[in-house]
Amino acid sequence: MEDSRIVDLYLERNEESIKLTKEKYGKKILSVSFGVTQDLEISKECENDTYLECWNRIPPNEPRTYFLPFLLRIARNISLNRVIANERLKRKADIDELSSELTECIPDPKTNVEDMVLGNSLSELLNSYLSTLPKEKRIVFTERYFFTLSVKEIAEKNGYSESKVKTMLLRIRNDLKEYLLKEGYRI
Repeated sequence: MEDSRIVDLYLERNEESIKLTKEKYGKKILSVSFGVTQDLEISKECENDTYLECWNRIPPNEPRTYFLPFLLRIARNISLNRVIANERLKRKADIDELSSELTECIPDPKTNVEDMVLGNSLSELLNSYLSTLPKEKRIVFTERYFFTLSVKEIAEKNGYSESKVKTMLLRIRNDLKEYLLKEGYRI
């Protein structure tokens, strides 16, 4: 079923919308959540919370043309909040590592990756920069900083060596820093 029709069902407050969302995007939502929590049971809970949050956000939102990103953003936020709430120190350390990597090139005193990436004008600049990258670099960047995959996971998934992934990420961050400086941001 088309995303637009599923959104219509949410607007009609038809519970079938949740079932259709789960059938169409459940595996992707669970994957994003698991990437953050590294715990299958918690990820399943976050997946269910995502459907509830989607139900609560439609209306007023009508994400007809961006339904999947809308869902994945909700899932990621819920999963991050769950990790922080449960004080999962190992995973929290991974999130802090990602934050520190990005603070080298993104100007924000906050240490929360979510706050950094979702700043309005900064977000637009980041999207603009990412659109200039070749597909393979965009995928690696997104897998690392949105899906929170480890360097090893990215390497295995894409058939690269870990050193290639590390080098690619370093160069992307350096180029991003240069791009933001040119756009008037102070790092």
